[in-house]
Amino acid sequence: MTEAFSVPVTVRGYETDVQGHLNQAVYLQYAEHARWSLLQAAGIGQNDLVGQGVGPVVLETTIRYLRELHAGDDVTVSCAFQWGEGKSFRITQTIRKADGTVSAELSGVGGLMDLKARRLVAQPQDHFRTLAKRPELFGL
Repeated sequence: MTEAFSVPVTVRGYETDVQGHLNQAVYLQYAEHARWSLLQAAGIGQNDLVGQGVGPVVLETTIRYLRELHAGDDVTVSCAFQWGEGKSFRITQTIRKADGTVSAELSGVGGLMDLKARRLVAQPQDHFRTLAKRPELFGL
């Protein structure tokens, strides 16, 4: 497996809850931002996906909250794809503070949906490999 792709994010004050912690829903937004950033870095835009009649979908997400985040904290959000056989793939993501402390671990299952048939496509990695200018970012 290749090294995970990552993007920097600074926690903004309006993303925190009444206790001053990063709101739990924002962790999902950070993860989504990292996934779309990976697609963009690999050379795949939303228009490219729509042009091929496909779109990524999240089928399952699990978050382990390990250390709190506060406004002003600088973090990196990683993203790594793991491919198998069939219609789905796994995604692992880590939100890590600047000092290396892991704040959260996310694991998920995704797929690539045929936008007309409204069904998952078989072997989604083949679509990503074809569309990407840098398929190595997907571990392909």
